[in-house]
Amino acid sequence: MTVNVVILAAGIGSRLGRNLPKPLTELSDGRTIMQQQHDNIRAAFGDDAVITTVVGYKLEHIVEAFPEVEYVYNEAYDQTNTSKSLLRALKATGKAGVLWLNGDVVFDPQALVRSAPLVHADRSFVTVNTAKVSDEEVKYTVDAEGFINEISKEVVGGLGEAVGINYISSADKQALIAQLKRVDDQDYFERGIELAIQHDGLRIEPADISDLYAVEVDFAEDLERANLFV
Repeated sequence: MTVNVVILAAGIGSRLGRNLPKPLTELSDGRTIMQQQHDNIRAAFGDDAVITTVVGYKLEHIVEAFPEVEYVYNEAYDQTNTSKSLLRALKATGKAGVLWLNGDVVFDPQALVRSAPLVHADRSFVTVNTAKVSDEEVKYTVDAEGFINEISKEVVGGLGEAVGINYISSADKQALIAQLKRVDDQDYFERGIELAIQHDGLRIEPADISDLYAVEVDFAEDLERANLFV
């Protein structure tokens, strides 16, 4: 079974203070963040994974480092957020479901291994960590049946954090595409998910990986924390 995997890597990532795209930041084991992601993808899905990377800022550096994958260009990378990068990727990957990652997440290989059955069953999910809830992170709540209800940085009373590893099923894909078209350029892709839940009845599962590490690298201290795990 072919697994479509998208890495969102178009942004400038200025908060980390590096001259290269953030996914090319080197970790303590000598790999870059993106290489660690590639290794994790292959560990979970082997050669069945087809990787598409959304690029923008200094894209030539990423293309040179990973010439074997597919690419989608977000020419408005400095004017749009992850909602529009994901929109471009979903439109470029046909009718099949898509697993997507934020390009700055350093995570335990078991996160994808554990999620693989949901991917193979073509069931939409958002990977979450219930061990902590920070004001600065994307938080979520669930409905009475346990499916995602709200998901954003503004959620009050969040049950945990969304860690930036998600899957949209083939059946749900067009609804998410339609809602990503509606959202503002500066919205995160989570806004499209919320609208698709509210208006299209999408049922998206929270996939709990609280016992595994997943670090979104925005600042130098995040990088230090990620390096404790790799």
